[in-house]
Amino acid sequence: MGYKILIIEDEIKIARFVELELKYEGYEVDIAYDGRSGCEKGLNFENDLIILDLMLPGMSGIEVCRRIRKESEIPIIMLTAKDDISDKVMGLDIGANDYMTKPFAIEELLARIRSILKRNKMKPVNDNTSILSAGKLVLDTQKYRVAFNDEEIQMTKKEFQLLEYLMQNKDIVLTREKILEKVWGYDYLGDTNITDVYIRYLRTKIDDKYGVKYIYTVRGVGYQFKSE
Repeated sequence: MGYKILIIEDEIKIARFVELELKYEGYEVDIAYDGRSGCEKGLNFENDLIILDLMLPGMSGIEVCRRIRKESEIPIIMLTAKDDISDKVMGLDIGANDYMTKPFAIEELLARIRSILKRNKMKPVNDNTSILSAGKLVLDTQKYRVAFNDEEIQMTKKEFQLLEYLMQNKDIVLTREKILEKVWGYDYLGDTNITDVYIRYLRTKIDDKYGVKYIYTVRGVGYQFKSE
C-alpha cells in the first residue's frame, strides 16, 4: 500500500495493538510514546497520516496537533478516553481531520484511515502552476505568499487556504457548505458561521485596505470571487 502512519500514543498496549493491525493491512508504522518525540516525528513529512492521542506525557496532543499544523497539512486522527464534545471541537478546530473516543473498534479506525487517505490522494497536486492571480492580487502556493501590487499581505494558514480556494474557483458561486467542506473539512463541527468570519478577515486585509472589490456576497447562497 505504501502509506506510512505515525502512532503517537503513551499506552503501550494500545499502540502495539494498532501497530499490528495497521501492518497487517499493509501500512508502514512508526510509534512515539510521548508528546515531544511524537511532535518531532510528526514534523517529518515522510508520514502520510498521524494517529494522535489527546492525553500524552511531555506535551499534550492538542499542542502536538497545533505545532504540526503550523508546518504541515498531514491528516491527523485524534484519540481520547474522554467523550467530551468540547475536546472534540477543540481538536477539530486546531486542525485534526477526525476524532475517535476510546475504546474504539479497530475496523472503524481502519475505515476512517482509508477514507482520509483516499480524500487526501484525490487533492490536486501542483497543477502546473503555483501562481494564482487576479488583477494586482497574486497568490503563490509554493512560497505561501500573498501580495497586492507587490506588497506582501500577512495571512494565517486558514485565511490563505480560503483565499486560495476562492481564487481557484474564480467567478463560481460557492456555498458556505462547500467552502466549509473544502477549507475546514467535511467533518468540521465548529460554528458554521466561521466562513463568514474568515471572509470578513479577507475583505479587511484586501478589499477594504486597497479599495478594491474581489469577494462578493451572493445573498442566501454564499460567496463569489471576481477579478476587480
